[in-house]
Amino acid sequence: MRWPKDPSGPGRAKVNRGYRLVRRLFRSLVAVWFREINIVDDENIPPEGGVIFIAWHPSGLIDPMLLNASLPGKISIIAKHTLFKLPLIGRILRSAGGVPVERAQDSDDKAGASARNAKMLGEVSSVVANGGRLMIFPEGTTHADASVKKIRSGAGRILLAARREAVSKGLPEPQLVPIGLHYSNSQRFRERAAVVIERSMMFDPIPDLVEDEVVQDQNDRAWVGHVTEAIGTELQRASLSKTSWRERTLIWKGRSLAYAERSRMSEGKMQKPTYAEAVLGARRVRAGWDFMATHRPETAAAIVEEAEAHFEALEHRDITPFDVDARPERLSTGGFVKAFFSWAWAGAWMFGLISWGAMLGNIVPYKANALLVRKMEGKGAGKSIIGTIKILSAIVFFPIWWIIASLGATWLLLNNASPINELLQMHWLLEPLANLPFYLVFCVFFVWWPTSAKAHLKLFAKVVVSWRALKRWQSWRSDEVDWEQLVARQRSLAGRLVGVGEGLVLPGDPDWVDPPAGQDDVVSVRLRATTAA
Repeated sequence: MRWPKDPSGPGRAKVNRGYRLVRRLFRSLVAVWFREINIVDDENIPPEGGVIFIAWHPSGLIDPMLLNASLPGKISIIAKHTLFKLPLIGRILRSAGGVPVERAQDSDDKAGASARNAKMLGEVSSVVANGGRLMIFPEGTTHADASVKKIRSGAGRILLAARREAVSKGLPEPQLVPIGLHYSNSQRFRERAAVVIERSMMFDPIPDLVEDEVVQDQNDRAWVGHVTEAIGTELQRASLSKTSWRERTLIWKGRSLAYAERSRMSEGKMQKPTYAEAVLGARRVRAGWDFMATHRPETAAAIVEEAEAHFEALEHRDITPFDVDARPERLSTGGFVKAFFSWAWAGAWMFGLISWGAMLGNIVPYKANALLVRKMEGKGAGKSIIGTIKILSAIVFFPIWWIIASLGATWLLLNNASPINELLQMHWLLEPLANLPFYLVFCVFFVWWPTSAKAHLKLFAKVVVSWRALKRWQSWRSDEVDWEQLVARQRSLAGRLVGVGEGLVLPGDPDWVDPPAGQDDVVSVRLRATTAA
């Protein structure tokens, strides 16, 4: 995993030690939580001036934690003020650059809350005007919807104030940079994530200052309203937003079919793309789908109907599109034997010392975490809240247990009353282990528990992948599935998807031009000259 480097030079906020420590913690946590993290197009970050990053907010605490880990420089993140009142979480949030916002609807003192909020926004705007970096979730709340929720005006107001101050001081104008946050499943352990940094949004010049306060307020509100509306559309584009999870699922499955067909046509070996490549593929399918739905609705409807029928047939047989794409024309025993030995080798190592260390050092907090999650689910907590609870409880439960387990293991090894210590003292070769310094043994065990857990995860992933390969070989040999029919139907559907894509200029093509700020990808999709002719 390559983390972007912090910017340096005049006009850049210094990344202090406390912030670096918290960011290092966040990077460790997200690197364990996700098996793959892609940071795409970080060169889009403006080289000078302040920056306001904006993103949608589908996954509670996971979103700011991932962005804090991924974005270079010292990032201030606006968060609900009630989070800062929590004993441990509040301190972590402040160390991570968190800025509390007190919304009027969250306080009994609405007038006081609005005044304090306005003061805070003014201070943050000044930081951005002088070259600082800020992260905002303009929706104002986390959610589990498939589309972006209504955008609040806070980001637009901060941008206006920051640009006005920067212009008055002769500094570069701060920029608004959208972030595409993508998860294969943010609430499930060891999934994949991508952080796509989009190009800066372009807006009309800020309103000139006039003496009439009423006119000034009207002009400012109009400019902020335009920015807020553009932010909503931009986040929908950057996040591949759709009106329902059904549409979003179809886009991702259609992307996998198109990728497989292109790989087959180029005679390339079937390989799983990185998550960043998958996100770009889904963006292409989404843009092409929206274009076809507008200009050729009959064709789009027919493809959707055929795709849904095919995916339903695969799910009924517990088969994935990859199973169909990857099936070789000739089934040899060599592939099965290779998958079997890969599974057996990883399993033999996993159930050895590494897994025993991982279990002793992590099973108790893992079960405590699971118990807490089940209780919260029983109380009706949403998915985004559950993901946050998993992260927060892990920060607390695991280190506490590592300390307890390290103390216990150290006592067993070094204390004269321990039976293990007696066994070590009986052999001259093992006797030195029973006389090691207490602090050294404790530190070794404390580091061993998380290290063995990470090694276990890698081995476990290899076991799971190999086991799936074995099951795939078993299903390929089954006479209960008409593989020839499935392969023919999937290739026909994939060919239609690729054909539509080849007739259009889509995101990722050399001649693609990004749409203006505040407009979706579909406005820049166009027929190729040969197709139009």
